[in-house]
Amino acid sequence: MSFSGKIKEELERQIAPSRHCRLAEIAAIYDFCGKDTEETGGKMVISSENELAVRKCFTLVEKTFNMNEDCRTIRPVYGKSGAYHRLVIEDEKEAEKVRSAIRLTANTMRSCCRRAYIRGAFLAAGSVSDPEKSYHLEIVCQGESEAHFLTELLTSFEIEAKTILRKKYHVLYVKDGTLIVETLNVMGAHVALMDFENMRILKEMRNRVNRKVNCETANIGKTVTAAQRQIDEIKQLMKTDAYKALPDSLKEIADLRLAYPEATLEELGRLSTPALGKSGVNHRLRKLSQTARECAVQEN
Repeated sequence: MSFSGKIKEELERQIAPSRHCRLAEIAAIYDFCGKDTEETGGKMVISSENELAVRKCFTLVEKTFNMNEDCRTIRPVYGKSGAYHRLVIEDEKEAEKVRSAIRLTANTMRSCCRRAYIRGAFLAAGSVSDPEKSYHLEIVCQGESEAHFLTELLTSFEIEAKTILRKKYHVLYVKDGTLIVETLNVMGAHVALMDFENMRILKEMRNRVNRKVNCETANIGKTVTAAQRQIDEIKQLMKTDAYKALPDSLKEIADLRLAYPEATLEELGRLSTPALGKSGVNHRLRKLSQTARECAVQEN
């Protein structure tokens, strides 16, 4: 099962104890999966490929409204684009009662109701990519007004979401890992949140290890390149009379570099008599390089 599927299974099991929160979640599912009244002839129809969203709405309607069982049905439907699921409230008066109850405005919703609406919207039309691959949460909105309303609700929880137009849909998305965690928390998907955080920690640890390895590899490469250049310059310098005139301290470092081509400056310093620090070894090697370059210029 996909990571999104696990989140939706968790959200589908959550039934808010308060009527106002259940209404908010029904409103979200209707906004994202509902059919226009002109198209349905006054019936209330919620249709989606996502069975969990339709079944959740059925349960919420059942618990929120004292409605005769004959008034509502839920069944799979098979069309040209594949199987989908449909909840129908047949009685027009009952359907209008539900529609009237779920008309919401962002500025009149309680915090718990905003959470419930976001939960319903995600259940109906949301997805989260596998956090081991990338951080991406999105909710596909039917129109610009739904996208704007949902953006307002997320903003009230300090979650910054962006929208793009994809074909005829407005897609709200969040790409920051921390904000996705906060969105899961707002929706109440706490098990999924812990799974997401665990995968994010492992991913970031692997990235840190890779960066450290790459950095160390690059440093080794620089050390090897510098050592080879020093060896070449020392060998050229040894062919000149200038080498004979060098002090013993420089000759010692030259001999050590040739004898231990892969040694670091620190290691060369420990081999010196007396022992030297990195800066002392580096100073002497630079002096050898400078002398070698001066000899090369004179020869040319």
